[in-house]
Amino acid sequence: MQTAEIRRRFLDHFEKAGHTVVPSAPLLFDDPNLLFVNAGMVPFKPYFLGQETPPWRTATSVQKCVRTLDIEEVGKTTRHGTFFQMNGNFSFGDYFKEGAITHAWGLITGSVDDGGFGIDPDKIWVTVLHTDQEAREIWKRVAGLPDERIQDRGLLDNYWHMGVPGPGGPCSEIYVDRGPEFGPEGGPVVDEDRFLEIWNLVFMQEEITNVRAKDQFDVLGELPNKNIDTGMGLERVAYLLQGKHNLYEIDEVFPVIEKAAEVSGRTYGRDHTDDVRFRVIADHVRSGLMLMGDGVTPGNEARGYVLRRLLRRAVRSMRLLGFEDPALPLLLPVSLERMKASYPELEADFPRIEQIAYAEEHAFRQTLGKGTQIFESAAVAIKDEGGTSLSGDQAFALHDTYGFPIDLTLEMASEQGLSVDEDGFRSLMAEQRSRAKADAKAKKGSHADTTVYRAALDANGPTDWQAYTALTTESRVVALIGGGSSVPAIGAGTIGEVVLDRTPFYAESGGQNADAGHLVWDGGRAEVLDVQRPVRGLVVHQVRVLEGELTLDRTLEAAVDPEWRLGARQAHSGTHVVHAALREVLGPTALQSGSYNRPGYLRLDYGWSGPLSPGQIHDVEEVSNRALRADLPVTAQIMSLPEARAWGALALFGETYGEDVRVVEIGGPWSRELCGGTHVEHSSQIGTIVITSDGSVGAGHRRVEALTGIEGFQYLAKERDLVRQLTDVLKTQPEDVPGRVQDLMERLKASEKAAEKIKAAQLMGAAGDIAQGAKDVGGVAYVGHHAAGAGGGDVRTIALDIRKRLADRPAVVVVIGDAGDKPAAVVALNQGAQDRGLSANDLIKVVGQQIGGKGGGKADVAQGGGSDVTGIPAALAAVEAALA
Repeated sequence: MQTAEIRRRFLDHFEKAGHTVVPSAPLLFDDPNLLFVNAGMVPFKPYFLGQETPPWRTATSVQKCVRTLDIEEVGKTTRHGTFFQMNGNFSFGDYFKEGAITHAWGLITGSVDDGGFGIDPDKIWVTVLHTDQEAREIWKRVAGLPDERIQDRGLLDNYWHMGVPGPGGPCSEIYVDRGPEFGPEGGPVVDEDRFLEIWNLVFMQEEITNVRAKDQFDVLGELPNKNIDTGMGLERVAYLLQGKHNLYEIDEVFPVIEKAAEVSGRTYGRDHTDDVRFRVIADHVRSGLMLMGDGVTPGNEARGYVLRRLLRRAVRSMRLLGFEDPALPLLLPVSLERMKASYPELEADFPRIEQIAYAEEHAFRQTLGKGTQIFESAAVAIKDEGGTSLSGDQAFALHDTYGFPIDLTLEMASEQGLSVDEDGFRSLMAEQRSRAKADAKAKKGSHADTTVYRAALDANGPTDWQAYTALTTESRVVALIGGGSSVPAIGAGTIGEVVLDRTPFYAESGGQNADAGHLVWDGGRAEVLDVQRPVRGLVVHQVRVLEGELTLDRTLEAAVDPEWRLGARQAHSGTHVVHAALREVLGPTALQSGSYNRPGYLRLDYGWSGPLSPGQIHDVEEVSNRALRADLPVTAQIMSLPEARAWGALALFGETYGEDVRVVEIGGPWSRELCGGTHVEHSSQIGTIVITSDGSVGAGHRRVEALTGIEGFQYLAKERDLVRQLTDVLKTQPEDVPGRVQDLMERLKASEKAAEKIKAAQLMGAAGDIAQGAKDVGGVAYVGHHAAGAGGGDVRTIALDIRKRLADRPAVVVVIGDAGDKPAAVVALNQGAQDRGLSANDLIKVVGQQIGGKGGGKADVAQGGGSDVTGIPAALAAVEAALA
């Protein structure tokens, strides 16, 4: 049974049972504690925590998930991958234990013809919490399971909670016996390889607090509404029903292994080391595809770094299999073919995805080149010093700073006849991982406490939000908050939070800054500093009271600054226009991946692999301003998310949308995007769009910045004034300024070259005088000269010229310059001095000790630098003393 079919059957089973099918949330779900969605219940967390009211009594989903704790272990076990899919069904105060068990049993043992999975009931085992006699009795009654196939376990295995105070409860796990060839008898408590867990049913029935560990917490009491949260690993069920031994061999994953084997010439299943590499490739290519599909781009931090590691580990593993050509163009399309059955949006977005992925592989191949040079330099230095091993510090620096994989370091060290201090490397890696885990643990449980906001919402209902239609409203204060708690009043000079029954203020979202303005009441006035939505449906204003006292139930006027709102509308509509212009000029793959706008300014991140040429920037700007001149209508409509997608509306990657969405159009289909921001009525009201920069923010990811409205005109006016000043100084016409500046630059370069020639002649002339002043020290002619103002190149020239003039006797020449307040030293010896056993390489070290630096070279010439120009006299004296 194909994985997509298993997925379809799961959703169909619960939809027929009255559950609402909820689409998978993006992997970049808005949760402050998570890089990615890592469990099927994550999108439902606000409902389980009581932060929001669920819109349905029962729901079902197949949620995309990514777990990244042990990426290095991928491929070494048979059932753990980075990306996976979690089937789940959820009840919010509807059915409980018996309903969950009945639904699960009916699906897994139901016949294939009737839409079930057709698993033999005699192969099913379950575990329950040792104190949950109720669940045991339900399994016996509903499924007819005998006592010996219902096994008790403790809190560590069969109790679920989020690791923070909140809901929790016992769980019951469902296992399938794969047969004696996979392990011993005795059920899951004996062997979890033979007895494969496929489904976990969580019975949320208690409120817990003082969480100290997974099995250490205090129970406050029963939850008022008992909930159900289940999770079935789709990949595990797939390899069970497809007769495979691990998740890497299922239909959605194995074709990538087959392709990797084909192009590398290696065979899967013959060698354990190669098999791990094949599995890493298959897992990471699929995981990377799904992450990029949800808007992640490679980078050096957080989510971007995870994606970068996955793609680079896949490329590295192909190299270790002997394949050194670009690999992702061969592998990524194979993964797409297998995943598009469940996620058809991947195919439409693949031009953008492959552009990002291939740019990242190209960058990594260049990194490998740089890392190879660094490694080879280190290897030469180790051998010169008589060493045989690359230190753990060096291997870690190659890995951490340059992205050089440890496997490749080991391979290249072996080729050079060197070993690597793997223990030292892995110790440093463990320290880094511990720091990361400690940081994650410190952040865990940092869910914003929304209790006070929930209370305000429950007491007063949702805020009547009128930002699309009004700049002022007559409003009533329904809640005041200070220091995280409700307060009766906010006095003058104090900053606090205000909840109104209705408001015209736009709350920050979708990249648009919150509105500015004032609250005014009889005898008082407050400045609005920020506007947010801490819980769905509630708008909260952060204010500074300027005059009087603001109290509960006060009637006031809420007034948005009209100039601020106008500028914000111009910038937000301008963002849509620039996005449409980018796609018109560059093509449909130049899709927005993030944005920010405030009055007069917009910033738009988009997928593209290289910098825009001046001509492309000009074209984007021209297309944008022609759209403004065309006075295109700007309209907004509310529709369902499927309708919006069918209509061709573009969605911002990583955003979470509800069932109904707002689609903003500019000029009809020319610009059609999902957006909750405020906009102008016609494009001409944007005023102007002036692109000020285009820069890189990561591989395959760029950022364009622009000004709109009066700010755009002011920018152009400053440029006009600058040109006017240049024409006055150069006494020419504006169109002739570039030519005049180019002419001046060429003349300046010519003058600098002439000056250098004069300087060189002066240096050569001085060399004769300096040579005549040589001292006899220890039987050799010694010249120690401080060349004031000279740099490294001049210092070498002077030293070699002086040495040439002393060819008739053994000579040692030391010249130290101080250009830029940085000592630059050269020691030059003729053959006579070398015949006496002297070495420039030894003497440059004497110099370095005095000027705070080091150097090196050969017996005849050595050079170096330092940081302390005050040590130059001492350095010259030290060499003289050494010779004496």
